[in-house]
Amino acid sequence: MNEELAERLRAAAEAHQPDRARILARVERGMSGAPARHRERSGARPWPRVALASLTAVGTLAVGGFAVAAMVQSPPARPEVSATPAAPSTPSGKPRPTPSTPSAPATGRPTTPERSSPTGPSPSASRPAGSTPPGSAHLEDGPLSSAGALGSNNNSFWAQSNVTLKSTQPLTALTVELRIAQTGAVQSTGSWRTMPAEDFTVTVQNEGGAVVYRWILKPGRTVPAGQHVFAGQYNHAAGDRESNHDGYRVDANGPRGALAVWGDFTTPRP
Repeated sequence: MNEELAERLRAAAEAHQPDRARILARVERGMSGAPARHRERSGARPWPRVALASLTAVGTLAVGGFAVAAMVQSPPARPEVSATPAAPSTPSGKPRPTPSTPSAPATGRPTTPERSSPTGPSPSASRPAGSTPPGSAHLEDGPLSSAGALGSNNNSFWAQSNVTLKSTQPLTALTVELRIAQTGAVQSTGSWRTMPAEDFTVTVQNEGGAVVYRWILKPGRTVPAGQHVFAGQYNHAAGDRESNHDGYRVDANGPRGALAVWGDFTTPRP
């Protein structure tokens, strides 16, 4: 009985043709964790079929084992992904150049455009006449001319210095500055001018080693065309006084703009 059963099982195993596709499908389901489907039939199965099913299961497990081993030994290759993204290409197919980072601007002080101030003499900011070197003079400027002279009645203790102006046109602004160098005991005793006193503001001050007389035309007043004299009077140390360092300066505005003349009391008028 046992030998006959063994012969039948051997013959059934040799004659069995396994369904390879179905076996692989079962193996794949088993690896994915999906439950296998079982068809249950009512009633008991005949023992030959039970034995045949057992052999089939054994063959299936063997084939599945070889398949699993093959899959484990040679896993499918995965495409390599570069960590650096490719540079975008231009329409011509060449890589687009990577924009460079702009460099920080150079430090330094920023430069601003210089604005030049208007030039020309101004009566309100006149230059001291004493700053003109002795013998240096600018006696004429357009319609305005000047001359410096010592008074004819000067003596050993007292003197007078005269500034004579001539203008062929009216003047709308005028500043006359007379500077008498301090040569010893120089002290103002008064001043005068041929123009009306109420038209001018007069000051006498000690500045930079000199007695300085200033006559400034008041706003709204006008100096008519003609000749005008401005004189400063002063005491000095006994004896003949040197006037080489005395001087004057005149700033004015006429119809054609700013005017300026200057001189001393040692340069004769040509």
